[in-house]
Amino acid sequence: MKVVVSGASGLIGSALVPALVSAGHEVVSLVRRSASGPGEISWDPAGGVIGPPGLDGADGVVNLSGTGIADKKWTEARKQEILSSRLDSTRLLARTMATLDPLPRVFCSGSAVGWYGDTGPVARTEEDPAGPGFLADVVRQWEEAAQPAADAGIRTVLLRTGVVLSAKGGALAKQLPLFKLGLGGRFGRGDQYLAWVSVDDEVGAIVHCLTHDDISGAVNVCAPAPVTNAEFATTLGKVLHRPTALPVPLFGPRLLFGREVVDEMLLAGQRVLPARLQSSGYQFQTPDLESALRRVLDKPA
Repeated sequence: MKVVVSGASGLIGSALVPALVSAGHEVVSLVRRSASGPGEISWDPAGGVIGPPGLDGADGVVNLSGTGIADKKWTEARKQEILSSRLDSTRLLARTMATLDPLPRVFCSGSAVGWYGDTGPVARTEEDPAGPGFLADVVRQWEEAAQPAADAGIRTVLLRTGVVLSAKGGALAKQLPLFKLGLGGRFGRGDQYLAWVSVDDEVGAIVHCLTHDDISGAVNVCAPAPVTNAEFATTLGKVLHRPTALPVPLFGPRLLFGREVVDEMLLAGQRVLPARLQSSGYQFQTPDLESALRRVLDKPA
């Protein structure tokens, strides 16, 4: 397949591109600068422009664009940036694909388990409706932005991704320094659920969705064994051989990122199951948290 990837330099994209190439696919990256060769296409999502040759000849498109969710305080300006960075890129890709002849076969568009809001202890699958909150509203609009591709007859997959575990970035990399010092622990009561996925299974699931014609619509990209925040802290401490008895004080994160980010990102949770991935035959490489952490942190048992 010829696969066009946006967000190719990000945490997921930088792992996905070499995996696609190793599997024999041709990969073209969308870049926000002048293209440096045939493996790149320049684009400006905010301006609604994709440079030549555009998406012509693409068999599949993977959209991983979007500014970081928990990198800064959620001011009104930051909230708008979080939303627009996702809507601009998704709308441009979906609308452009819908005009092509022939049409691409598949559009795998980024989404998130934030769709479900705070689920409490209740497990959710792709059949469940959107929950309340800022993140759920962002995800709902994000998924709607991909609709022009689906309306044109392109198989469209909405990748509702959980927290991606990687030592190279994301939430885990931010927590590692504290845990390595023996200062890591649960947030709050610790009973909020975490829908997580190893970076290897994130990539594996995307490739699976690209190449399986029977998969469309929302797909939860998360491991089949969600854990509570307290279980996550205990397991990470075990892998690192560090204590995790004390909870992390919340005043620090609230000072850095604001109460709203902490309440939605750290104290709320999603108990989400990958029903469609499993029913389609995807086999997880690291289905349990300890094996996933040992693999991404290179810590053999």
